[in-house]
Amino acid sequence: QVQLVESGGGSVQPGGSLRLSCVASGNFQHIAAMAWYRQAPGMQREWVAAMVSGGATNYADSVKGRFAISRDSPKNTAYLQMNNLQPEDTAVYYCNMNIRKHLGRPGTDYWGQGTQVTVSS
Repeated sequence: QVQLVESGGGSVQPGGSLRLSCVASGNFQHIAAMAWYRQAPGMQREWVAAMVSGGATNYADSVKGRFAISRDSPKNTAYLQMNNLQPEDTAVYYCNMNIRKHLGRPGTDYWGQGTQVTVSS
């Protein structure tokens, strides 16, 4: 069974920074794509950032210039560097990975358990 474990959330003042980590474990051969989502109270889960296996990235307009997604492929880890955090960034952040257990076969989406990010003065 593939499992994604997130860490790095916490409380920070406006203008502060956090780096979230997401580590995939289990039996698989390839992570086809990585992404980060977030969900604030009373709102739908929204997409934040994504990276495909080739390294191309994309971001939601609300976080462009402030957030950066990256990876450490040998460690099966995705990161989300969050700078200049603002109160509206407060949410539970979830990592998502499309993982191929065997090369040449379709991948399956997996989700982390979520980590709380709170931005307040």
